[in-house]
Amino acid sequence: RNVHVLVCPRREVQRFAELTTDETSDLWITAQKVGKQLESYHKASSLTFTIQDGPQAGQTVPHVHIHIIPRKSGDFEKNDEIYDALDVKEKEMKQSLDLDKERKDRSIEEMADEADEYRKLF
Repeated sequence: RNVHVLVCPRREVQRFAELTTDETSDLWITAQKVGKQLESYHKASSLTFTIQDGPQAGQTVPHVHIHIIPRKSGDFEKNDEIYDALDVKEKEMKQSLDLDKERKDRSIEEMADEADEYRKLF
């Protein structure tokens, strides 16, 4: 399973440029802290941090968010395939937020178990 964590600001804004200086700083400091813990927890050797800022950049959910993906050697045959995987995840996220689409969520128990594991890191 491809581990994928999103970090977003508390205030809902569509585009990165709409964040205040303090929000931008807080967002990246939080992403740094979360990334460090995820890398250690998942025994990864690297991290991919990315923002898709606007629809033409692949953003499907109109709320700024940073993708944090722990990386290991050989996790993708070609390193840049990570961006294709991100596009798939963005589309899945859009579908899961679209109430007119049928979706299959993880169970409450699965999500709670994952949250409990990550909570221990902080």
